Amino acid sequence: MSVKRVLVIAGSDSSGGAGLEADQRVLAAHGCYALTATTGLTAQNTLGVQDIFIVPSEFVRKQINAGLEDIGADVVKLGMLSSAETIDVIAETLQAHRVPSIVLDPVMVSTSGSQLLPEKAVKELRTKLLPLTTILTPNIPEAQLLLKDAGAEVSEPTDLLGMIELAKKICSLGPKAVLLKGGHIPLTKNHKTAQNPQEATTVIDILFDGEKTTLFETDYIISKNTHGTGCSLASAIAANLAMGKDMVRAVRSAVRFVEAGIKTSTDLGRGSGPINHFHSIYNMPFAPGRFLEYILDRPDVQRTWQKFTHHEFVEGLGQGTLPVERFKEYLVQDYLYLVQFARSNALASYKAKDMDSIAASAQIVLHIQREMDLHLEYCASFGLSKQEMEAHPETIACTAYSRYILDVGQSEDWLALQVALAPCLIGYGSIAKRLYSDSRTLREGNQYWKWIENYVAEDYTEAVRLGSELLEGHMQRVSPSRLEELIRIFIRATELEISFWDMGLSDKKV
Repeated sequence: MSVKRVLVIAGSDSSGGAGLEADQRVLAAHGCYALTATTGLTAQNTLGVQDIFIVPSEFVRKQINAGLEDIGADVVKLGMLSSAETIDVIAETLQAHRVPSIVLDPVMVSTSGSQLLPEKAVKELRTKLLPLTTILTPNIPEAQLLLKDAGAEVSEPTDLLGMIELAKKICSLGPKAVLLKGGHIPLTKNHKTAQNPQEATTVIDILFDGEKTTLFETDYIISKNTHGTGCSLASAIAANLAMGKDMVRAVRSAVRFVEAGIKTSTDLGRGSGPINHFHSIYNMPFAPGRFLEYILDRPDVQRTWQKFTHHEFVEGLGQGTLPVERFKEYLVQDYLYLVQFARSNALASYKAKDMDSIAASAQIVLHIQREMDLHLEYCASFGLSKQEMEAHPETIACTAYSRYILDVGQSEDWLALQVALAPCLIGYGSIAKRLYSDSRTLREGNQYWKWIENYVAEDYTEAVRLGSELLEGHMQRVSPSRLEELIRIFIRATELEISFWDMGLSDKKV
């Protein structure tokens, strides 16, 4: 799917709560690419606007042309437009580029009731931009100002019916659709104008497309963190339209987005703070393809991983000092474990949902089969036959580890099973690689050197690469809470690997 592009033509809010800054956060949260054309710069914070610098209209034209001639836009979102000259330039430029959809948030009246656009600019907006607009998103004071400029009679709505009538009048000025925002007139449960906050229960936004009226009802929320709600709503509508949603679905999703942004906001500044634009997205704590690097660097994993990969048993292999009887007992249990390891990977193949994952798990089973042949050949060099090893019972450590993996495979999903298998697959490769490259490792005369070579061989290295790629590809799609669950499985499987090494050092006979 191609990236959806939205050009935002609006003013900058130095506090970051509204304007271009809020627009870009909303578009990023919706997965859209934002282009910008800045109409004005503000010096402001949560307490109010201190000063405005209006960007020359011809420079605004250059910004718009630069973006549309190169990247293009699926939707244009208009916010603070600053002056009549700027509005003229925007109208000319958008007509020339034949932009598919335009969302116009008429930033004309401040929260305190002050008119932000001069009379000439209001007229230019009404006559030149409204006929180009796909959806207009005024609040009630802005709707009244537009109608007043058009010479229409304007009365203060006192109930829902009055608000619907106001939306219809605004639509007659030229836009294809109007979303009249109801936040300035909270309603009672009977849809009458609330006389005080205690009576208010509901806020209703009204969409009128020239024929059909659709109401979007939300709970009345008492919150000081409403700075930038208009900008955010319009940008969310623009994002949804860019992604192909019809008008009603685009508006409904946007209304819910802003509602959640208010409900989940945190206090910033001493005045009207911003909403939370990132309430429904999360960031993975690792870059794509770096899951294993991330978990092995985590302190909670690192401690356990260090004990596993630098265990006394492992160091004994590298130095050739491990008692041969201990190693032979380990080889027997390792053979028995490999049988269960193969079963676990076969189960992973069964639980996989796509052919690539099914085939990859099947390939690992085939690799284990080849490893078993090598293992039997290697065991024979220590005087251990297949029949002799199969006659041995599993130790508690072997049973605990292998059955834990199979239990994860039965009770959890495919990915959890892959995570449970990972410490064995990746750990052996990591251990062997370290020992193989360490100049302190004994090579000549080390009866365990062949074991090290087996786990740095091309066949095993390929199995590690394949298993790692499987994990990395699927880890990009899990939630943060699921990630933590999977890491706990990884840690537990690693702890059971440590028990396997401990068993190899035990004096207890198998």
